[in-house]
Amino acid sequence: MDNTELRAWDNGHFVHPWEGMAAVGQNDRTFVETASGIHIVNDKGERLIDGPGGMWCTQIGYGRTEMADAMAEQARQLAYFSPFNNTNSIATRFARELAKRAPGDLNHVFFTTGGSTAVDSALRFIQFRNNLMGHPDKKIVISRQKAYHGSTYLAASVSGKERDRLWLDKADDLAHFLPNVNPLYRAEGQSVADFLDEKIADLENAILTFGADRVAAFIAEPILASGGVIVPPEGYHKRCLEICRRHDVLYISDEVVTAFGRLGHWFASKDVFGIQPDIITCAKGMTSGYAPMGAAIISDRLIADIAGNDATFSNGYTYSGHPVCAAAGLTSMEIIEREGILEHVRQVAPVFQERLHDLRRIGIVTDTRGMGLMGCVQCSLDGNKTSLLEGDYEIGARIDAECQKRGLLVRPIINMCVMSPPLIISEDQIHQMFDVLGDGIRASVI
Repeated sequence: MDNTELRAWDNGHFVHPWEGMAAVGQNDRTFVETASGIHIVNDKGERLIDGPGGMWCTQIGYGRTEMADAMAEQARQLAYFSPFNNTNSIATRFARELAKRAPGDLNHVFFTTGGSTAVDSALRFIQFRNNLMGHPDKKIVISRQKAYHGSTYLAASVSGKERDRLWLDKADDLAHFLPNVNPLYRAEGQSVADFLDEKIADLENAILTFGADRVAAFIAEPILASGGVIVPPEGYHKRCLEICRRHDVLYISDEVVTAFGRLGHWFASKDVFGIQPDIITCAKGMTSGYAPMGAAIISDRLIADIAGNDATFSNGYTYSGHPVCAAAGLTSMEIIEREGILEHVRQVAPVFQERLHDLRRIGIVTDTRGMGLMGCVQCSLDGNKTSLLEGDYEIGARIDAECQKRGLLVRPIINMCVMSPPLIISEDQIHQMFDVLGDGIRASVI
């Protein structure tokens, strides 16, 4: 297919996320036209394994007729309702099903349009609650370097990926960032246990420095996904939660990536990491990518603190609880349960992680890390783990190009490639994916 005209339209009219100004209007992006199962098909008719799973979100895979039928039927029945003035049975049912699966007393579901607006809504709710409770100065949110929480204003303000923060304004007075929690960057000779102690001390020292009367919340991804699939040391989240409880600081678990099966459970906070957060934010796999939707799931305790107060939480979206999106979410949830996809993830994850770590045998691979069906390969042309050569800034893109030639799409992030394939991926397909990735890495340095 000749996409010359379409490519010109894409460059002339479609402003993409993270659009680089150096190449604006001159990009040669891959056109993805059809998809089925774990594969996407580009405009050349080439079939590729979708290594990043769209954007961490295609849990049940592509081309599910059942999903299309459920969404179409809902659109025919009711395409929209105003969540400001009315309610609807399918959105209400979905809220109930989410609350049933969320840990502890997280029973109040605030629907949003995606992960960024879920985080923004969670932060605005915390500000609202503190204002009503007579704590107008308790607004600082503590986050981490390399954390990513979204691209709306408040969500971006608490995101700690340095390159994403260079040119856009942020609410800097509301956010404080702790040092990188990646054990790869611990001091020479420092044990992981001592590194963990240091990271916990970072949090408590920050709270004490600002004063607990000024710190509203700590926000953390169970695994720092877009920062490079950073898996904090074991026990990190439990100990952070203990610090937060000690100082009356709320704990927001940003499960936009890790919820809905990515780690083999509906939510990872309690089932994987043993913590009971005050708020969970989620999106992505919530509808398996079939429709845009997110949520902030808030605890009974936080709601009870301000229930009965003569105030309005003036935060909401035209498409909160959108019925077609809710139908997609319910149907995806039903498929995950009926097909035992959570159990499947737990079964194949050890194979995925073993093949991921086998890539360390390749000379330029300096680190591999992951959990469940999440993985990252980090590379450096001179084998240096902690610094980048000029050529290292292009290595991820080169690996992606070589992999695409061989039938695999990966997501390059500077000198890293991340994978989060559809959760339905089979053991044989996992082997195929890593065979191609290994070949692509080797070919990128020839």
